[in-house]
Amino acid sequence: MFQTKHYQDKTFINRAIRAPQVRVVDENGRQLGVMAIEDALRMAAEKGLDLIQVTHKVDPPVCKVGDQGKFLYWEKKKKRLSKPQRGGEIKSIRLGLGISPHDLKTRANQAHGFLNKGHIVLVDMRLRGREKAMDDFAKGKMKQFLEEVGQLTPYKVEREIRKESKGLSMIISANKLTQNEQKNNAR
Repeated sequence: MFQTKHYQDKTFINRAIRAPQVRVVDENGRQLGVMAIEDALRMAAEKGLDLIQVTHKVDPPVCKVGDQGKFLYWEKKKKRLSKPQRGGEIKSIRLGLGISPHDLKTRANQAHGFLNKGHIVLVDMRLRGREKAMDDFAKGKMKQFLEEVGQLTPYKVEREIRKESKGLSMIISANKLTQNEQKNNAR
């Protein structure tokens, strides 16, 4: 079976290095120059360390004298840290036209948790049948929800209340205010 990893992703160590000559860097980061692979392997073995091929793209390839386990650990850590951090996911909260005040507070607490984690919140109110005629009442419920959220955490409206085919929706996100701005808004 073929391996799914590309040739460049594979790290060659000790006897797996195929080049006849390599550029060697010691464990302290000093360049020792270009030498035959056998000499480099012998030098690494004398120090009780491994010879690790760091690059594939240059000729002769660069090899580092060091501990294989440590090298692979740091490479894996670098790869993990280079991945983009998630956090701007869209979380959805659905409200109903006949939602009770207690349930409205519960949904506001949910939104508060999502906003604190850095997520964007889509507030959605589905209107069915004759409820579609009660547009102003539905907008009032959405504004009441925003007041509840505003008491818990600062937010900003990314998209105003919008009428859609199945009801109303809006998008809010966390508003990162400085402490001075929060004091001024409290006044």
